[in-house]
Amino acid sequence: MKSHNTRHTPGSHRGFALIAVLWLIAILSLAAVTTLRVISFDMELATAKVHGSRAFQLAETGIAIGTNPAVERNDPLLHRFDGASNEEVHVTLTSEGARFNINSLVLSEDKTLIRSIFIYWGLDLDSAQALTDALTDWVDTDDEVALNGAEIKEYEEMGRINQPFNRPFYDISEMSLVRGIDQVEALRPDWRNWFTVWSGGTLDINEADTELIAAAAEVTAAQASIIPETVRGTDGIRDTEDDVPFTDVLSALSLLGIGSEMGQIIAQRFTVDDTTVRITSTARSSDSKRRITAIVRNRTGKPILLDRTTEIIP
Repeated sequence: MKSHNTRHTPGSHRGFALIAVLWLIAILSLAAVTTLRVISFDMELATAKVHGSRAFQLAETGIAIGTNPAVERNDPLLHRFDGASNEEVHVTLTSEGARFNINSLVLSEDKTLIRSIFIYWGLDLDSAQALTDALTDWVDTDDEVALNGAEIKEYEEMGRINQPFNRPFYDISEMSLVRGIDQVEALRPDWRNWFTVWSGGTLDINEADTELIAAAAEVTAAQASIIPETVRGTDGIRDTEDDVPFTDVLSALSLLGIGSEMGQIIAQRFTVDDTTVRITSTARSSDSKRRITAIVRNRTGKPILLDRTTEIIP
């Protein structure tokens, strides 16, 4: 039997060594690339934090400017852009009275208006009535079920306990818990923009949009459009010198053809001077954006901060 001896020539040793070196280089290269990516990510994260902090500071500055009673809604100070530092801040002042105060509507038992809003959004009469009653049951302090409403038993059947809260809404987001509101969500995703819990209670006819005025005055949107048109003045632009805000509600309703008898009833839904202001300050530093929203009452007198929220904007 013959034996075979395997001999490695110098060339084969060099080949193995070359392969090992190439593998080592590949591993080191991969490690280097990974390290660079980690460092780059850390740098980007640190930069984002810096710009995010700066955007927040700018937004805070905007709130401070907006709270100043000497600053008007069309003041240039409310908008600033700095191209050198790639920063900007925009502040808006809007009346909270331009929205329906849901607590006031429910507690005053103005079911006609609440129901008409839901019908205007596309709910059928039965669904609108059921949701209106469910809102009433959510706010009242008893456990008696309204005609089409919902109390503890009905929510337990839905798998939800300790509901309704039997108190006024603390925040508009709580309305989404009321049985039936999901139908509104499907038909009118922006429904939250119609309501507030912070206004003085009635709709400011000088500030509200046409749709809300139409609902409260029980007229068409085409009829209601004369109100904001009149307030904007001859130039058609709000917050300019030729604005003509109404000084009393009945004068505004007379333009809608609403007589004195009916006008006295509808007038209870309106005001002309709600003092609650929503100050929204949106700031950007590089690619980072932040927004602060403050609800302030009596801004031009002794201001009271009612609510404040902060947001990171994608």
